[in-house]
Amino acid sequence: MDQTAAGGGARTDEATERTPVRFDTKIAVLLRDDLEPWQRLNVTAFVVSGLGTAVPEVIGEPYADADGTAYLAMFRQPVLVFEGTKETLSLAHARALSRSLATAVFTSDLFGTGNDRDNRAAVRAVRRDQLDLVGMAVHGPRNAVDKVLKGARMHP
Repeated sequence: MDQTAAGGGARTDEATERTPVRFDTKIAVLLRDDLEPWQRLNVTAFVVSGLGTAVPEVIGEPYADADGTAYLAMFRQPVLVFEGTKETLSLAHARALSRSLATAVFTSDLFGTGNDRDNRAAVRAVRRDQLDLVGMAVHGPRNAVDKVLKGARMHP
């Protein structure tokens, strides 16, 4: 048992491990509220996949079970999912870009494509303020992400 420097109280490594971890950053997904359930899942999976490549520090260590079977590393922090109107998404998109936050987008056009090349071409064909956004993921400082998501509500 280690003694703490201030206060002389005892503290164990076990107690430290049980202390909740509070991250100074936030990962959030914002979905348009008129999507079908399968679309919500699809969009969420696509937009969060981009964050690990752009912000590698959001990825934790690989997993292993008691038998030593290795599994892929995942995000080291929770992903919060929100929903909002088309207008809420447009505002959040503009706020995220104005704050230079890591942002991934999914537009309605991507439901009609079938591969990465066509997905990128569909986004590239539309000006930023004309994108028909149906979802986005954003990562950054907690307070900045909170401001980006103003007007959105937690996904039910």
